[in-house]
Amino acid sequence: MTAERDRRGLAATHHALELEAAMDVVTGGVRPRTLLVLSCVLGLCLGCTSGTAPTSSSTSSSGPPSVSADPAKADAVMKVVRDTMADAHLKAVIVSVTIDGKEIATQAVGDSMPGVPATTDMHFRNGAVAISYVSTALLQLVDEKKVSLDDKVSTWLPDIPYTDKVTLGQLAQMTSGYVDYVTTPELDDAQYANPFRTVTPEDLIAISTAHPLLYEPGTNWNYSHTNYVILGLALEKITGQGVASLLERKVLGPLGLDNTTDPGTPAIPEPALHAYTSERRQALKIPAGTPFYEDSTYWNPSWTITRGAIQTTTIHDLNATAVAIGTGTLLSPESYQKMLTKDLIGRTTTLPGCTTCHPQSPAYTYGLGIISSGNWVLQNPLFSGEAGAYAYLPAQKVAIAVAVTFDQAAFDPATGDYKNSADVLWRRIAAALVPGDAPPMPPGS
Repeated sequence: MTAERDRRGLAATHHALELEAAMDVVTGGVRPRTLLVLSCVLGLCLGCTSGTAPTSSSTSSSGPPSVSADPAKADAVMKVVRDTMADAHLKAVIVSVTIDGKEIATQAVGDSMPGVPATTDMHFRNGAVAISYVSTALLQLVDEKKVSLDDKVSTWLPDIPYTDKVTLGQLAQMTSGYVDYVTTPELDDAQYANPFRTVTPEDLIAISTAHPLLYEPGTNWNYSHTNYVILGLALEKITGQGVASLLERKVLGPLGLDNTTDPGTPAIPEPALHAYTSERRQALKIPAGTPFYEDSTYWNPSWTITRGAIQTTTIHDLNATAVAIGTGTLLSPESYQKMLTKDLIGRTTTLPGCTTCHPQSPAYTYGLGIISSGNWVLQNPLFSGEAGAYAYLPAQKVAIAVAVTFDQAAFDPATGDYKNSADVLWRRIAAALVPGDAPPMPPGS
């Protein structure tokens, strides 16, 4: 896969990490021009010069760094951060690294807005991170023997097409065959034309199910947001609770993730990390080379996942998530192993007409709401000018959490495409800290 998108622009890119020259970076979310990201156009900079565009002017840290349990490791982490900021043209980086529960580095570098430094208490959208919370809630229900992963979805949602063929486990592992609504022109055109509009889960499911399944459920894999939109509705039927309440009761509350919430609107709690993007360049027919860079912080994220799981978070909660999900804190040993399964390796393939079907490998394989890459487990969202990642190495208890935003130079001047630099950043940090167990790296990073 490359960073290019199809003619419609909103192609999903939770593509696998294929360590081949054709693949430039793993996104774990949607590739910039390919998927609209969570945010809102507070400002539009069209035809502005580099002197007036809201770009970061420095990589200075905001306030004193946290006290580190290992200053030498902290220095190594922050060197990677600053080097990556320079070569990836990042506007801001917020990072938190712990080893066996001991803080190595928690720091913010760069600017949220012009003249407003990024800080470690800033809130940002977590995108696909919430997928691991939803899958955790499902596996808890399995542990409680209230459902089975083999249960057909039609037991609760008989009116949604194909649910008589699809199981709860196939939704969670994205092996259902549902078309990803993000890859369709129906969503693409509307979202880029009006990034503030609200869409419902029913709207999104209708877009997907207007198309036939890509393959017989359970026989292949494709990244599809549709799976978790349907799974959220199923969990509501199973439990009689909204997803926001369910996740608070079963996941966020028990883990003490007090700063991780679904606001129910495009709002982000203050202080908010601001995001900027150029990804609408082609949709708005901005000529190549004409400066274009807009504030996308409050674009409406209602299209991204099931209602109740469209969340904002902080770097502290993101690091805690890496530990909790990476260790299976809330799950039985059996369900934890199911979450981290690598059973798709050797069982999936590319498929004509499916942009996110591909062979799974040790470099990238999808479990139940979680990605495995080498010996690391992770999630790595990308959308609307913001990228993030959490990653955990169980054998050495290393947890890494990063959130980044982008300077104007990070976007292709003709297409508006950009890469998931958060995914590259955490991998570079991991390689610096545990070179003997570093995760696979994309070519050129």
